[in-house]
Amino acid sequence: MFRAESGSTRTGRSFVRPNRLPAFLDRAVPPDAPPAERERIELVNALRIDAERYIAAVRDWASRGRESPYALSPDEVVRRSRPRSTLEATAAAHFSLAQALHARGATGSAIEHFRQAHRLQPTNWTYRREAWTLAGADREAVYRTTWVDEVKREGVENYYPPLDL
Repeated sequence: MFRAESGSTRTGRSFVRPNRLPAFLDRAVPPDAPPAERERIELVNALRIDAERYIAAVRDWASRGRESPYALSPDEVVRRSRPRSTLEATAAAHFSLAQALHARGATGSAIEHFRQAHRLQPTNWTYRREAWTLAGADREAVYRTTWVDEVKREGVENYYPPLDL
């Protein structure tokens, strides 16, 4: 089995430099940018993504299966797994329900379950990223906070966990 630790590209192509953002996101701050936009761009530029190594590992595992150095034995999967607390399991259930409700067009109900997942496990970036993505222009209504405020609170270095390959 393979343990996913990071995001990947939706196109299936590796367009990310090691430990850097995709070139289209890594940009200079315009001199006339308002302070809020300047802060957002600076935080995005500070993100570190190890996508090339991750994508290469996934491709190797997919093509070589058990022979891949990235394939984990069942014992190793169990060793690396950590048990979920009741709060984390409940948060995961709320998150799954929110995704299902959103897919069915029940946005208001979905947001309430996204909020519950966040309340129960407030440091889970996956929940926040997915909820904000699905919420579109209304993303701040999901958690009643902004991406910038959350990144500043949690620390840009905690946005993506380091790979354990």
